[in-house]
Amino acid sequence: MADKRKTKKRKEKKKEFGEAAESEKPTSEEYAVAKWLKANVPTKKTKFLNHHVEYFTGTKAVDALLTSKWATGKNPIFTTRLEVTDFLHQMLLHKLFHRAKKVPVSEQELKGKSKKKEVEKSKSGDEKDQASACEGKDTKEKDKEKEKEKKKRKIRLEMHMEQIFLDTADAYVWIYDPMPWYYWLCGALVVFGTIGVCMFPLWPATVRKGVYYLSIAAAAFLVMIIALAVLRVVVFCLVWLLTLSRHHLWLLPNLTEDVGFFASFWPLYKYEYRGPGSESDKSSKSKKKRKKDKASDDEEEKTPLLTEEPPPAAPVVEESLPKEEEHKEEIPESISADKLSESESENSQRSSTDRDFEMVEPGDIDGGDTPPREHAPLS
Repeated sequence: MADKRKTKKRKEKKKEFGEAAESEKPTSEEYAVAKWLKANVPTKKTKFLNHHVEYFTGTKAVDALLTSKWATGKNPIFTTRLEVTDFLHQMLLHKLFHRAKKVPVSEQELKGKSKKKEVEKSKSGDEKDQASACEGKDTKEKDKEKEKEKKKRKIRLEMHMEQIFLDTADAYVWIYDPMPWYYWLCGALVVFGTIGVCMFPLWPATVRKGVYYLSIAAAAFLVMIIALAVLRVVVFCLVWLLTLSRHHLWLLPNLTEDVGFFASFWPLYKYEYRGPGSESDKSSKSKKKRKKDKASDDEEEKTPLLTEEPPPAAPVVEESLPKEEEHKEEIPESISADKLSESESENSQRSSTDRDFEMVEPGDIDGGDTPPREHAPLS
């Protein structure tokens, strides 16, 4: 509301001072220039706010207008690049086109789109596994062409905040979209046709009879198509039941398909054998095997393998206390059995008390001078 009040105040001020008010609608010359630019200046198609639009660059529009009849005619409207830019700026204000900002598409967005396409292709790839070598070569060439196209810079358009026409490489999106002449012709025919149908009671008798017969023929044709559709289904079901689903016979297979009028009646029939040994049976078996292999692979990945041998355990080294026998010298064979028994008894006493001591005779304590005692013989 505030913008409308401001524009009204400006118009009133201009009327008071005697100035010519700016027209909100484009003039006939601007319409003519816009139509000529749309036909002669190269445009590109892209998406702008989820809409398919056409845009052109500012420098190409200026170059084209400098060679047009409005710059080289008897009464030129503009002669320099500045005058052309001013004229195009007026066209922009009259909303024949608007300025847009080029934003380069990042690699992450392109990768996201390519991943989605790969997922869709992988789903439909199982049905198209049997490809010939020639088709493989063609796909390689197509992939190379696609890689070259990807290397080109991809951009998207966004609304520019400054709506000004500049003699630069900025993008300008067309708003002006003139109606083609054949649209007007088709619209007029529809109007006159409806009026003629409404005036059917006023037609001559012969014409009314002709229309009556034509309507009967059209109704009979529709009934015939419906009857054929029912008949082909009945025939297919009978053959399928009698042959235990091994033989498939379709009459007029393209009758209900999305094809042209004459193509829907050709071929007359289609026969397929789907019993054991047929191509369809082999393909179904191969698909089942693939599904089983995938399921087994998934189970193997989820559950650990039980057949794996456990890692070898580290050897346990038993540490034993050093025995005195290992540190002692070997006993010669000449020693008597009495001395061996004494040494064994000493060792047993040491091990039992867990103390290191020796059994010493009284003679050894005194220094060896006193003779040993003589024990009286037992009576």
